[in-house]
Amino acid sequence: MDAAFFLLLGASLARYLLRHPGDPRTPWIIGLSITLAVLHVLLYVVGPSRSTTRSTTRTRTRSTTRTNARARSGIHTPHDALRLAAVVAVWAVLVVLAPSFAWCAVPLLYTGLRTLPTRTALALVALLTTFVVTAQIQLSTDGFDPNLVLAPPAVAAVAAGTFVYMQRQAARQRTLIDDLIRTRRELAAIERREGTLAERQRLSMEIHDSLAQGLSSQQMLLQAADRTWDAAPATARRHVRTATSIAERNLAEARRFVHDLAPADLAEAGARGGGLEEALRAVATRENARFHIDGTAPATPLPDRVQSALLRIAQGALANVREHAGATTTALTLTYLDDQIVLDIADDGRGFTPATETPTGVRGHGLPAIRARVHQLGGTLAVESAPGEGTVLSAAIPLEPTP
Repeated sequence: MDAAFFLLLGASLARYLLRHPGDPRTPWIIGLSITLAVLHVLLYVVGPSRSTTRSTTRTRTRSTTRTNARARSGIHTPHDALRLAAVVAVWAVLVVLAPSFAWCAVPLLYTGLRTLPTRTALALVALLTTFVVTAQIQLSTDGFDPNLVLAPPAVAAVAAGTFVYMQRQAARQRTLIDDLIRTRRELAAIERREGTLAERQRLSMEIHDSLAQGLSSQQMLLQAADRTWDAAPATARRHVRTATSIAERNLAEARRFVHDLAPADLAEAGARGGGLEEALRAVATRENARFHIDGTAPATPLPDRVQSALLRIAQGALANVREHAGATTTALTLTYLDDQIVLDIADDGRGFTPATETPTGVRGHGLPAIRARVHQLGGTLAVESAPGEGTVLSAAIPLEPTP
């Protein structure tokens, strides 16, 4: 726009000087042309308008819908209107003195559309068009020509309509960009919240199935030792030694938990060249439960997360039996099927009504934690129990097909 303005201004001045040599108005024309050029340079080239426009554009990109609504209406600072009014006033005087300067209206038209509210800008377009039509009629030497009256308004209408339409499209695009940015931020916040909740659930299950169960066992053993300390000191010391052993194992679990490593039983079994079966056997022996394997293990080792989950399920289920069931016999069975691996924990304890077990923790965190672990691996959990008839818990984990 700046280049077009100065080109048209220079061409109009050159035309006037060539067509009207020695005209007494020449000094005024030259002076007004220089004044118009200086005003344009001061107000639109080196003035604050450009930096303001760029700043406004950046601000709009980060603005809210309300700010975009103001932008769509073309609202700018009052100084923009004053600057443009000064330039248009000098130009209008030039057109009155020399109609050939009328073509400078083209860049002024776009400047007005860019810097004024839409209605004010359209009024300015009508005013500029009127000056252009009047100047063209004055410059015509062939009498009245309808094109001189109709062409400038038609061109101005097309230009103004196109510019306003593009402004509105740009405003809609800015609104969409703002909505997309806001939506992306909301999705990121939701993902962070979901990640936080998932991590909290994982931590709660890990703590429940390892540290909390160990501390509960220690409490029970120390209470038993306290009751039998005088009457049966040997039994009391055995309880204390067992509690000490559990404390050592809990310490190992805590260290592995901090470093996000595999469960201690699984790591120890792996160090001895064993795996899930040996780790489950160690847990069953520690809890005085029978352990049985049915079927043949797949040739491909189970994923670490499946082994860890099955071990944690066994630890949690056996801890529930110890604390709540009052069972005399407990059996732990690991079954390998073609497409899944099943872990069954059965006891002959007091049982309960499965319908009363809810994820809200009516019966504690044990069963909900087990159910969550099974669900994370895409498996299913079945609980069969009745008051006085014991409990059978069955966790089935699907296996990935062997290629």
